[in-house]
Amino acid sequence: MFRRRKTAAPDDDAAEATSEGGETSADEAPTGTTGPWDVADADFDPEDPDRIDLGSLVVRGSADVELRLQVDEATQLVVAAMLVAENGAVELRPFAAPRSEGIWESVRKEIAAEATRRGGTASEVDGAFGTELRIVVPMTGPDGRPATQASRVVGVDGPRWMLRATFLGQPAIQTDPEGVLERAFRDVVVVRGPGPMPPSEALPLTMPSGARPAAPEEL
Repeated sequence: MFRRRKTAAPDDDAAEATSEGGETSADEAPTGTTGPWDVADADFDPEDPDRIDLGSLVVRGSADVELRLQVDEATQLVVAAMLVAENGAVELRPFAAPRSEGIWESVRKEIAAEATRRGGTASEVDGAFGTELRIVVPMTGPDGRPATQASRVVGVDGPRWMLRATFLGQPAIQTDPEGVLERAFRDVVVVRGPGPMPPSEALPLTMPSGARPAAPEEL
């Protein structure tokens, strides 16, 4: 796992991107209206020092949010980005998708089935980003006693990509559109790239400049 130190808060007066109106179904994320954004629709300066380039994702730095990168020990590849705030965190994983249709519906069923296999529960609810999953799975607590972990999984289908976000902590239990993590999630930009990729294959994430290994006591 790697971390990037927090940066200064971004300018609140940044211009908002707009799009033509249209109805959105429960399974369609509001891409193009509130974010997360496709790079073709995003309104930002790539040279903005508050923007952190992770390859297939671009996130915005904030004084209230710390970026942590999850690295596969065997391959040393970055497999997920995590935005951490005082009351919780959100894990981000981008995937390739077909041009003709989104994949969040099928991925959602797979996640729900895995939660059930682990002895937990998975419930579908309508949320700000479409159909979400509320998951509760059994785990062993720090004291060794049985406990449970709640998570809220959101999927956003974009043009040839799907972004999966797993909210942990307080944002997994209670949604807050003005909370720092939900605002940070809406600021995320997905860079799919032009090359062909199999559906559901993870989009590559890269280490940003300024990243440092997390000390063991920080994990």
